[in-house]
Amino acid sequence: SLIGRLMFELPEEMGLIAVAARQTQGKGRGGNVWLSPLGCALSTLHISIPLHSNLGQRIPFIQHLVSLAVVEAVRSIPGYEDIDLRVKWPNDIYYSDLMKLGGVLVNSTLIETTFHILIGFGFNVNNSNPTICINDLIAKFNREEGTELKPLSADCLIARTVTVLERLIEVFQEKGPNGVLPQYYKYWVHSGKQVQLHSEDGPMAWIVGIDDYGYLQVHEEGKGVESVHPDGNSFDMLRNLIVPK
Repeated sequence: SLIGRLMFELPEEMGLIAVAARQTQGKGRGGNVWLSPLGCALSTLHISIPLHSNLGQRIPFIQHLVSLAVVEAVRSIPGYEDIDLRVKWPNDIYYSDLMKLGGVLVNSTLIETTFHILIGFGFNVNNSNPTICINDLIAKFNREEGTELKPLSADCLIARTVTVLERLIEVFQEKGPNGVLPQYYKYWVHSGKQVQLHSEDGPMAWIVGIDDYGYLQVHEEGKGVESVHPDGNSFDMLRNLIVPK
């Protein structure tokens, strides 16, 4: 991609973002194709993270910070705090725990002692199909609460997401995971949820939180707490499955 080639040509301190009106060659996790119609906020952002920093030692956390930044971009606007946008581990943005509105994909390249990170994020702002969009949630909230919140634009939300993300990265670099986790847990869909390990007839475990490296922690009866990794699409909230590594 153009941004992938450009990112090595620019001065270190210069940020770079590409914003697409629509996208036909998008990539999802595990090689899935990500098609994005009009009405979605789509961007690829380049950032540099020093290897010897809190975040450089915990690169998997970046996808969580970006998901959180998208949710915060909406819910930090006065009046919009109760729009039910949430984060789903490891890299999705959800309406409540019901429906996916967007996602995040992170690619990192280590050159000498700097990670060059390409962050792709997309979320549905203004398109009622095939799922639901942020402006539908705002309209629903207005009907239910008698408010008159205005619809939001993709451009505004991309700009806000990048601003919030910069702040979250600063906090993480200064304080580590504990600087951002309380905020993350406030918006995540997994509190108190049970999942099955290994397979559909595997043992039940409770979701506890995420560990210092951004992996999910689960508690299996009599086993204590263990960390699990996302395995392609095997963490499927609809089937509630996770695969320990």
